[in-house]
Formats: sequence, C-alpha cells, structure tokens
Amino acid sequence: MTEQAPPVAEEDRRLIVFGALLVMMLAALDQTIVAPALPTIGASLGHPEWLSWVISAYFLTATAVTPLYGKLADIKGRRLVLFVAIGIFVVGSVLCAAAPNMALLVVGRAVQGLGGGGLIALAQTIIADVVPPRERPRYMVYITAVWALASIAGPVVGGLFAQHVHWSLIFWVNLPLAAVAVFATNRTLKKLPIQRRDHRLDVGGAVLVVTATVALLLALTWGGTRFAWLSAPIVTLIGGSLLLFAAFARHLGKTPEPLIPLHVLANPVVAMATAAVFFSMVSFVGLSVYLPLYMEMLHGLNAGEAGIALVAFMIGTVTGANTAGRYMARIRHYRRLAVGGSVLAVCALGAMAATAADASFWAMEVMTFVAGAGIGTLFPVATICVQNAVEPKDLGVATGTLSFMRALGSAIGVAALGAVLLGHGVVEAIGEGAGVSQAAERTAAGAAFTTLFLAAVASQLLGLCFLLMMRELPLRGAAQSAVAE
Repeated sequence: MTEQAPPVAEEDRRLIVFGALLVMMLAALDQTIVAPALPTIGASLGHPEWLSWVISAYFLTATAVTPLYGKLADIKGRRLVLFVAIGIFVVGSVLCAAAPNMALLVVGRAVQGLGGGGLIALAQTIIADVVPPRERPRYMVYITAVWALASIAGPVVGGLFAQHVHWSLIFWVNLPLAAVAVFATNRTLKKLPIQRRDHRLDVGGAVLVVTATVALLLALTWGGTRFAWLSAPIVTLIGGSLLLFAAFARHLGKTPEPLIPLHVLANPVVAMATAAVFFSMVSFVGLSVYLPLYMEMLHGLNAGEAGIALVAFMIGTVTGANTAGRYMARIRHYRRLAVGGSVLAVCALGAMAATAADASFWAMEVMTFVAGAGIGTLFPVATICVQNAVEPKDLGVATGTLSFMRALGSAIGVAALGAVLLGHGVVEAIGEGAGVSQAAERTAAGAAFTTLFLAAVASQLLGLCFLLMMRELPLRGAAQSAVAE
C-alpha cells in the first residue's frame, strides 16, 4: 500500500535537503577522520596487523544493512528509520571510544557500521524524494560541499586528536554531532511526503553476504603472513567465500524481495554504474586509509602531519565531484566527465607507483590531488545515472544498491590493499617511530607501496571499463518525474 502526499514547497524542500546534508556530514566525517589515527591506534592497542579491520568491519556491516535501510524507510518512513540509524551509530561510537583493545575496537566499528550504513543512503534517498533528476546536479554542489568540509576537517582533526590529545576523541566527537543532526532534522523531516510501501526484509541475504565477505577478508588478512597462500586454511576460506557468494547469488533469484533486487540490478545502467563504483571505491578508500601510513613511513611525518597531508587527496576528490556535479546538467554527453576523470586517475596512480620510493613530498601531494580529482568525478555521475535509470518506486532500493556496492568495494579494497602491505611486512613497523631510516627498510617500504599503487591502478582500470559500457540516458525533468510517479 502506498500513501501519497502533495509535493513539498520550494522553501520546505530546502529545509529537508539541509537536514539530509547534516546527516550526510555525520557519516562523511566518520569516513575521513579515522585513517590518520590508525598508526597511533595500532601503537596504542597493539596487534597492528588487524588495523585494516578497523575500517573493514565498519564497511562490512554497512554493506549488509544498507539495502535493508532502503526498504525499512519505505515501510516505516524516512524520519523514524533515520533516527534509529543515528542511534545505532552513536552506540557504536561509544564502544569504539571506550575500547581497551583492538578486538573490542573492531566490534565497536562493526556496530557503528550497522548505523552508519543507513546514513548516506537515507540522506541521498531523502534528497531524491524531493528533487527531480534534472535538478539534482545543482544539489550535488551542496553535497560536495559537505564532503569538502568533511574531507578537509576529518584528516586534520583526526591526526591532531591522535597526536596531541587521544585517538578516542575521534569517536567521542560523534556524540555532539549526532545530537545536532537529530535536532536539526526532527522538524524538517515531518514535512517529507509520505510514500510508504510494504516490503519484506531479506535478513537471510544479509547474513550470507556478511559471512562470505568475512571469509574473504580473513583470507586476505592471514594469507602470506599467518598462513601460506596455498595452505589449507587459506584455500578453505577462499573456497568457502566463493561458495557463500554463489549461494547469495542463488538466493537473490529465489527470494521475493532480495537484498539486491534483481530487476533493479538487471537494469544495464544500474549494473554498469554500480560495478564502476565498486572498483573505484577499492582505489579511493584504500588510498585514503594507507596514504597517511605512506607519509609516515617514507616521509617521516607524525600522525597530525600525515592527516594534513591527506587533505590534498580529499580536496582533489571533492573538486572532481563538484566539477562533475556542476556540469552534468549542462553537457549532453555527461558520462564523458567521469570517463575523463577515470583516465586522469589511472595516469596519476601509475605515476605514484613509478615514483613511490623516491618521490618528494610535494610531488606526491600533486599526484594524490590529481588522482583524487579523477576518482571524484565518478561519484555524482554514478548516483544520478542510477536514480535517473529506475522508476520512482524503485528509487530507495536503487540508491541502496549503489550504496551496497560502494560499501562492499570499500571493505574488500581496504583488506586487499592491506594484504599487500602485510605481505611485504610493512605493518610490523607501525608504532616503532615515524619514518624508516635504514636503506633496506626504505627500499622494502617503497616496494610495498609501489605494489599497492599498482593494485589501485588495476582496480581503477576495471572501473573505467564498466563506465565505458554504461549507457547514457537523458536526465528526467520535474514534469517527467511527476508523470512517472
């Protein structure tokens, strides 16, 4: 059953979008503030080989619940579900801040992901509820402004907290931010049109994809370090992961309302866009996590300085996204924005791989800015293309599917690129002091990051291939959206 309400007025639309942007800010800041503090966290809690799980655990649970939030929002309404997500996110933040060891920190991050998985997807869905596709590029400017603030403030604040106060503050700061987000959105979201639909939650599918991904991440964490790659435990984990993913695919075809709706994923635009985003997120999140470690080891920076150094990459990403968002509606062949950006990112990542061992600090900053700018062009293009390609009734699940693939690519990317560093023995040096002074250690670290950047190049190339296969559709205007509804 569907309840309809009249479209919102322009003034109310702005208030609703503002509230959604505040929620997005909460989630965006959490994705950028943690990375610079990872080496300090590893030195403080021990077991630095599990650092990749501090990031992966968040994205893993976020991956599983993101599509569920889309359906829950259709059943219960956007406002209630959004507040539940914020509440779970706050509980996870408290667990992380109070964690006495690495294991409990990973658990806290997993709980945080259960809430955070819905924040960005719900915010994007809320904006899509009140803004037709042709007008969304204009609102993408506001979205990129939010990411700009989070991208600049997050690494700097995270690094400074870890260096001069305590790393736990990067999680405690979520509490007042969440309170502001709830206060600001409580009234505005009541004005959102009610469009409730009956859904079934695919909890079985969520369990299958989490189990499959955990098995794969464990194989990437232990392979080449605790166990040989061809040892029985690693082969069993990889084989089990493949079987579970196969069972997940079979489950999608047999369930009335699967975690990822096949009729949405069968849409060629959605399929190609989500695949492109998946592989680009491997590069984006992997670099945002490991660039601070590179700066600390190869350039001798401390946590605060490494956080500041990460800003160039983040500003580049926001610049690329902002440029694409601004010009999408003005260019007939808008896909070219993302294609050109992806080519630029591949070239920059290739240059980083070629010069990882001996590039100067400022040369690396320029290359990371260019790589970020190239990767950033894809995000608004993919989001708008997916939302433009589906019927309004599938808007929530389509946006959730895109967020699902973003989170899955992030979780696997962090673990896969982390496996490169583990295989080179780089992670063992965390906590032993900033930088590597011995020639042999520097050579080993340079080789490790060369391989890591090459892996990012390969992933970005795969994303570019899927982007080239994506079909361009004319962007719908307000009148067309109203007719469709």
